[in-house]
Amino acid sequence: QVPLVESGGGSVQAGGSLRLSCVASADTWSSNCMAWFRQAPGQEREWLVHTDRRGGITYTDVTEGRFTISKDSAKNTLFLQMNSLKPEDSGMYYCAADPRHVGSWCYGYEYLTLQGQGTLVTVSS
Repeated sequence: QVPLVESGGGSVQAGGSLRLSCVASADTWSSNCMAWFRQAPGQEREWLVHTDRRGGITYTDVTEGRFTISKDSAKNTLFLQMNSLKPEDSGMYYCAADPRHVGSWCYGYEYLTLQGQGTLVTVSS
């Protein structure tokens, strides 16, 4: 079973919204930490938000209060609701997980080595 599969990307106009989904395998869903990040062509990876097994959530400044992470544990699915989208939000969006199953915390983005194939978001002005 593929560890992580993202979907929900697409093309929207500035100001619009998208809801991304990330379906995890059963093993991956039990990870201590899962997150969303994005990467635009020629740009560095930008981490957006992470959540740990306790339910703790931390957003990075990149999200500017416009993005919301949520979970559906019955479906092993992680969501990213994105509102008030801007052209600079365009890029590939990925979910990631820590494969080590260590405790219940997020210990650093460098440990989130599992990632999906990504879903493309394009925001036009």
